[in-house]
Amino acid sequence: MFDLYVRNLFWRRFKNIAIDQEYQPGEDSKTIYYLNHTSWWDGLIPLLLNQKIFKQKARALMEDKQMRDHKFFSRIGAFSVNLEEPRAALKSMRYAVDSMKRQNSSLFIYPEGKIVPYSTQKPNFQKGLGWIASRTPEADVVPVGIYIHTARHDKPELFIKVGPSVKFSAESTADELKLLFEKSLQDILINLQEKSHTAPQQFKQL
Repeated sequence: MFDLYVRNLFWRRFKNIAIDQEYQPGEDSKTIYYLNHTSWWDGLIPLLLNQKIFKQKARALMEDKQMRDHKFFSRIGAFSVNLEEPRAALKSMRYAVDSMKRQNSSLFIYPEGKIVPYSTQKPNFQKGLGWIASRTPEADVVPVGIYIHTARHDKPELFIKVGPSVKFSAESTADELKLLFEKSLQDILINLQEKSHTAPQQFKQL
């Protein structure tokens, strides 16, 4: 019932919801999806994607303040991280790593750590994504771009781009992983913004 409510909420709020998808998990895949964070809606987008497309055992790592303000996120597999408390943050990240031990598991994470206006500049990530990825070498790490605009209609359109998994060496340092993941998401956001305006017909409707 709650899942149906969420789907209806999206369909009422947006004129159009469309996706450009380069990654699809296999039946036994483990996946870390990392996303830009521009609005309140970002907390519900993982649920929509997992219900409609990925169909994995999904969890989401969210900033502590958002979890306090919107308690229902815990009902859809989200758990919090307090970035202002290093010990608490480390505990949350260890829990995230443990959650990836399940077959067909996935984790959605917003590595900027806060809501940031949409930009095609290179994002600035916290270190959590690299820390988790380095400890889950069996997982695919996949950038996901979210872009909402009203250029064509008075009602907003939601465009999502799921990029290919990012390849990296097990020997990569934390700083190298941070830079690699930032650049990979930046490329996705540049492509997403341009394509949503110039070739929206190439997206698939959700």
